[in-house]
Amino acid sequence: MMPLITLLTDFGDRDAYVGIMKGVIASINPAITTIDLSHQIPPQDIASARFNLMNAVPYFPAGTVHLAVVDPGVGHTRRAIALRIAPGFLVGPDNGIFSGVLRRYPALLGVELTNHRSWSTSRPSATFHGRDIFAPAAAYLATGVELERLGTLIDTTTLVELAIPAPIQTTAGIRGAIQYCDRFGNLVTNIPGKWVGSRNWFVNLGSLRIPGRRTYGSVEKGKPVALIGSHGWIEIAINCGHAQSQLQLKVTDPV
Repeated sequence: MMPLITLLTDFGDRDAYVGIMKGVIASINPAITTIDLSHQIPPQDIASARFNLMNAVPYFPAGTVHLAVVDPGVGHTRRAIALRIAPGFLVGPDNGIFSGVLRRYPALLGVELTNHRSWSTSRPSATFHGRDIFAPAAAYLATGVELERLGTLIDTTTLVELAIPAPIQTTAGIRGAIQYCDRFGNLVTNIPGKWVGSRNWFVNLGSLRIPGRRTYGSVEKGKPVALIGSHGWIEIAINCGHAQSQLQLKVTDPV
C-alpha cells in the first residue's frame, strides 16, 4: 500500500497554494493519497499547528508522511527538515511545529533538506518552500526514497521547541498552561486528563473556580465548565459559549 501524506497548513482555501502543493506531489507520484488535516490554522500560529498535528499523528497508519507548513520564518534562517519517527515521517520547517509530536515519538533520524535534486526547482522561492522543498520531499519519502538522500544529517537534540511550560504536579495540585483554542472557543490545557482520574476536581483561574465535569451540558448554558476532551487533555469551556472571549485567556497562560 502506498503511504499517505497528510497536509496541515495555514494557507486557507481561498488561494491555490494547497492545490499547487498537491500538484507537485502528484507530479512525482500520482498514486499517492493526500489527506487534509486542516488548512484553517490561524496565520503564523505555530502553536495551533503543533497541537493539531500532535493529536492527529496517532490515528494514521504506519509509514504516513505528515507534511506541515506554518512557516513565518520561510526563506530566513530556520531549517527545512524531514524527520523519521516510529509511526512515519515529519516534513516541514524547524520552528517548533513538530515539538508536540516529538514528545510522544522522539525523532529517530533527521535531515536538513539541502539536496536540491529533491527540490522541485534548484532555485526555490523565498516565500513558498511548501511547493518547492517540502511537498517534493514528502512525495519522495512516500514513494520509498531513503531519508538520508534528501539532505544533510542533523543532531535531533537541536530541534526547536515551543516555549509552552510543561505541566507539573505539586502537593497543592497541578499546574499547567493553555496550549490551544479550538474553533468553539474551548481552551485546551496541556494537563493530561489521566492526571485527575475519577477524583472530584476543579480548575482555578484567579478567583474563578471552574468545576470539573464529564460533559459540556453538565452546567447551565453560559456557565464555565472544565472537562477531559476527546483529545485526552483537560479543557475549559463555556456551555454554548466561547471560553476564550469570555475568560480572556491565551496560549501559554497558566492554569
